[in-house]
Amino acid sequence: MANQTLEIPISGMDCAECTQHVQHAIEKIPGVQSVNVFLATEKAIVKLDPAKVDLPTIRTAVQGAGYDVPASDSPRPAPVSIDDFNRRLTLLLVSVFAIILSVVIFGEVLGWFDFLNERVPFLLGLVVVLAGGYPVFMNVIRATLKRQVISHTLMTLGVIAALVVGQWVTAALVVIFMRIGDYVENFTTESARRAVKELTSLAPQTARVEQIGLEIELPITQVKVGDIVVVRPGEKIPVDGEVVSGQATVDQAAITGESMPVEAARGTHVYAATIAKLGSLRVRTERVGVDTTFGRVVKMVEEAEAHRADVQRIADKFSAWYLPVVAAIAALTFLVTRNPLSTAAVLLVACSCSFALATPVAMLASVGASAKRGLLIKGGKYLELLARADVLLVDKTGTLTLGQPQVTDVISLNGLSRNEILSVAASAERYSEHPLAEAVRQLARDENASLSEPQEFESVPGQGIRAVIDLRRIAVGNRRMIPAAEKLPITAELESQGKTLLFLESNNELVGIFAAADTLRAEVPAALKEVRALGIRHIELLTGDNERTASALAEKLGVAYRANLLPENKINIVKEYQAKGHVVVMIGDGVNDAPALAQADIGIAMGAAGTDVAIEAAHIALMREDWNLVPDALRIAQRTMRIVKANLLFTTAYNVIGLTLAAFGILPPVLAAAAQSLPDIGIMGNSARLLKQK
Repeated sequence: MANQTLEIPISGMDCAECTQHVQHAIEKIPGVQSVNVFLATEKAIVKLDPAKVDLPTIRTAVQGAGYDVPASDSPRPAPVSIDDFNRRLTLLLVSVFAIILSVVIFGEVLGWFDFLNERVPFLLGLVVVLAGGYPVFMNVIRATLKRQVISHTLMTLGVIAALVVGQWVTAALVVIFMRIGDYVENFTTESARRAVKELTSLAPQTARVEQIGLEIELPITQVKVGDIVVVRPGEKIPVDGEVVSGQATVDQAAITGESMPVEAARGTHVYAATIAKLGSLRVRTERVGVDTTFGRVVKMVEEAEAHRADVQRIADKFSAWYLPVVAAIAALTFLVTRNPLSTAAVLLVACSCSFALATPVAMLASVGASAKRGLLIKGGKYLELLARADVLLVDKTGTLTLGQPQVTDVISLNGLSRNEILSVAASAERYSEHPLAEAVRQLARDENASLSEPQEFESVPGQGIRAVIDLRRIAVGNRRMIPAAEKLPITAELESQGKTLLFLESNNELVGIFAAADTLRAEVPAALKEVRALGIRHIELLTGDNERTASALAEKLGVAYRANLLPENKINIVKEYQAKGHVVVMIGDGVNDAPALAQADIGIAMGAAGTDVAIEAAHIALMREDWNLVPDALRIAQRTMRIVKANLLFTTAYNVIGLTLAAFGILPPVLAAAAQSLPDIGIMGNSARLLKQK
């Protein structure tokens, strides 16, 4: 039986430490091939042998680790808006500080805790402590039996220390703050999940399908490829497909992040989760559900957590060592001071979750918010690399230019008429996907040139095409394919004007030349200026065009260039810069440049909406063809890393100060327990700024 991949919902995870426990529990099951556990989307993706392991076995293992596998149809709360989240954050901050202030004033200062300790029987106090802390204590016991140390282990030791010296009130207050801390950590993690949940909530759940002359509303899971879907004004388009009739203005912000709508009519391709406005459409379904462009975007945003930044891996390793270090500090405190309350305070003030949350909360918030802007970033690893990038390599056609060249000159070399040359070339280029081939075909359509079906067709990457038309062997391509073109004086004049040339050969005889010009994207010069200001030291144009055409464009933009390149040449250039220690960004159209995009430290695909190859090959996909997104991506990456570093610096300083005060007896156990939740709030508030990218 073939291996199977399951997506399993996991509930109860509050921090990165939790995902590690779940992952270890599932990995130990015989028959499990691989496991990825995601905090942001509360799920595990498990590759397994179905003959050896099933879902009930996995559920049992997850429950044994202290978490749960809810039913897949269990209702999930709707995502909270950013404004509502900010209100809740403010309320949480005020509440926590109010509780701490109350403890300081009314408990410690007025001596109420001592009064309760003396008047209430210890046994009754012990029952209160055990009842209030039961869920936490059970998690600690389960973890201990599995030889695991979790953050609550230290706090539980602090509770035990307080009970040993007869301070049941202190122990009870510690339990209260443990439960408050759990809520704070869950709320903190929810801030990272929010952007992802808001994105997934945009997916339509039903579709209106034409069947036997009727319109029937079906769950999206029952819609099939080829079905005709009816979309009324104001409704979300539920599938990827081609418009077969109707006309509407479509808001594509869910896919491209672009606020300006586009016009859709017969023959237009539309995408799921976009909204039809001011009109209705009938759409022939081409993709449904997770296979749509929107579905693939959501899937990659959800799984972005798997691509961890190096700084996150360092933080995770530090968290694993932190708890034993704190235990050692507590033991040393007791040996030196012989004060069990100071020892308990050391155990209580330590906050390991803050280290684990410092990076992923910021990364996930940034990835989710960026996706809503039309920037698909596949994980924190690429944000960290992009923040350090110093070399930018750029493809020309379809990247710097609009990718819609127009034929400007048709030159006959042996007496053939313009119409004959155009007819032969367009027939040969009939099945080519290159933009220059489309330019030739478009001119043939405009001039009503007759086309023939090629008997043979071969595409030669980086050179052109070969075909057989009416028993003649035809070649259409650049100089690499047709070396005889080098001897023509007219080519230098055309190329000096920045035009790209295609040469037509019939039965090994050069019979014609096509000159085409592409339009530079209007926003490119300003965007490149911003990119330089953001730290990119070297920008280089990589193109398959000839030297003169490349030189003309490079001089206009003020960048270096290399011409006459094949796809494999671009890969070698990327490797060349990487070997010198540079962090390389490669921007291309995601089709011809897919290998170079994959080789680069950060591959960015331009205009990736609806393009499988672009989304798969690149590490960052720009869902619309807008160069302004390139400096945007750099700014987002750099801002994210500044916030991550600030989170790590804050939580390190906070814990060092807290441990020091506790060890010297300045911070009592009650306040130590209250204070341990504050780093999470600080990290949450700092990282939440990324949810609103400017």
